[in-house]
Amino acid sequence: MELGQPSVAAQPADLLKVLDFHNLPDGITKTTGFCATRRSSKGPDVAYRVTKDAQLSAPTKQLYPASSFPEDFSILTTVKAKKGSQAFLVSIYNEQGIQQIGLEMGRSPVFLYEDHTGKPGPEDYPLFRGINLSDGKWHRIALSIHKKNVTLILDCKKKTTKHLARSDHPMIDVNGIIVFGTRILDEEVFEV
Repeated sequence: MELGQPSVAAQPADLLKVLDFHNLPDGITKTTGFCATRRSSKGPDVAYRVTKDAQLSAPTKQLYPASSFPEDFSILTTVKAKKGSQAFLVSIYNEQGIQQIGLEMGRSPVFLYEDHTGKPGPEDYPLFRGINLSDGKWHRIALSIHKKNVTLILDCKKKTTKHLARSDHPMIDVNGIIVFGTRILDEEVFEV
């Protein structure tokens, strides 16, 4: 999964690297990814199986050590969620422990976003009705946040844009933490 700004000057932030997936922490195992065979490589795509035993977090500053969190950004991921699951794939918290960004997978995925002014409120979080990301199948997901819109592109074809009622110059605190697979107080864990 990558978080990055669509600007030429910005560098993508590799969340899997920051969370040390390649060293297989507790609850993480290596498995076959989206494509079992590719012409351009000798073996299958590599994926990571995440179980409920995984507890993955890191300081947000590790994603953007030399800069602030980008105002406009994209989240790119390829996932195969456990069928019927409903949990957060990724969450970003500020220094006070308030969730600022989150992508909840499942039926009718939700993009949680709350800037430094508290906008938008929970009742205005973008909800993508009619989309099921927890059907037990592989999905390529691109979520693009630009100005006051959030666009979800699913499997390189289905495109849905929702309004994101955030401030004109929103800020996300990078002095907190990023959590993978759950939220801080949730009992439900995203298993992929």
